[in-house]
Amino acid sequence: MAYIVRGLDPKQFSNLFAFDNAQLEARYATRVVAGPAGRYPCRVSLLNADPGDELLLMNHNSHDVRTPYRNNYAIYVRKDAKEAASYVDELPPVLRSCQIALRGYNADGNLIDGVLALDDNVDEIVRTLFADDSISYIHAHNAAYGCFAALVERYGDEA
Repeated sequence: MAYIVRGLDPKQFSNLFAFDNAQLEARYATRVVAGPAGRYPCRVSLLNADPGDELLLMNHNSHDVRTPYRNNYAIYVRKDAKEAASYVDELPPVLRSCQIALRGYNADGNLIDGVLALDDNVDEIVRTLFADDSISYIHAHNAAYGCFAALVERYGDEA
């Protein structure tokens, strides 16, 4: 069973980088300069920002559904992220070597199952979750901080 991991569309964020601090604050966002490597995961490129990269830290509705599982939380977006990442049957760097919560939803946006990947076993858990035909897509979240990491969807003939 193949899957695809997608980054967020950068078009929804690109104009925000021109905003001043007050305009960003009104949108629950702030400008950030990345510090130590590995601590600023971009949700467009699905790469960790390099030290010195400009990012926005903002509130984002990652699960815009009319169910109790609607979800808003903080995400980082790098200024230089110009194209949404796409990984077919492989994991992006931001889903490797860290603890990830995987939440499987049905087509109506209701939670069917949730599993913690604690040992760099995201790929195995994604495939196990998709073995359940009632799961339409998976949201990956950082286990410790809770922020949305990426959308995982079925891909190819199995979709």
